[in-house]
Amino acid sequence: MVESVFMAELSWPEFAAKVAEGVTVFLPLGTTEQHGPHMAMNVDVVLPTAVCERVARNVGGIVAPTIPYGYKSQPRSGGGEAFPGTTSLDANTFSLVVRDVIRSLGTDGIRRLVVVNGHFENCWPAVEGVDLGLRELRRDGIADMQVMRLEYWDFVGRDTLDKLFPEGFPGTELEHASLLETSLMLLLRPDLVDMSKVPSDGPAQFPTYDRYPVPEGFGPASGVLARAQGSTAEKGELLMNDHVERITQAVRKEFGV
Repeated sequence: MVESVFMAELSWPEFAAKVAEGVTVFLPLGTTEQHGPHMAMNVDVVLPTAVCERVARNVGGIVAPTIPYGYKSQPRSGGGEAFPGTTSLDANTFSLVVRDVIRSLGTDGIRRLVVVNGHFENCWPAVEGVDLGLRELRRDGIADMQVMRLEYWDFVGRDTLDKLFPEGFPGTELEHASLLETSLMLLLRPDLVDMSKVPSDGPAQFPTYDRYPVPEGFGPASGVLARAQGSTAEKGELLMNDHVERITQAVRKEFGV
């Protein structure tokens, strides 16, 4: 048997054997979106996949392929759709993709699923996808599938944030392509980060409302919403340790694994 934590690297008989053992599956939700001039557009794929891999190893789980497209980037949390390369799905489309994956995994016999979101705008469409997937499984007579749904960035200690932001944490929605994500990428994929290109046009100053069509100059031209200066792999390791430890504890508490 191939000893891999990644579902896609298993043969179907190897996967079936895992299912028969009652394996917990992790489903990362990402997107393909601009992350400033200093990072690749796959940040929201790399980060939740890495968190899922580490937690899955802790609990004997496996990681389903990451969904690489997500709900539309918004100016006040992700920079917006105007940046070249940002490739998004409508909310309904994204919800249906999540629905179909959950339905398929449930039909295969998976009964414990952890949906790990890595893109801020995915939050509520993912909730809809989980609800629809479970609804369809119940319709087909499968009523015992259990799902946890979470954002990995919520699993961090106040002490860690205080170390990283001694002047105060600006909030998750403004940390797009900023210190948190850049530090995690320096830990995981330093080859996809160029610190010499970190911009200095942030932090963003947004009103407490949206505008449509989005006016020119509504957000920083770089797409980086807060400061990325000072990002390091060591800071990324502090974050990753918190994410993995706290999510592992939550999964063990809910699923008893």
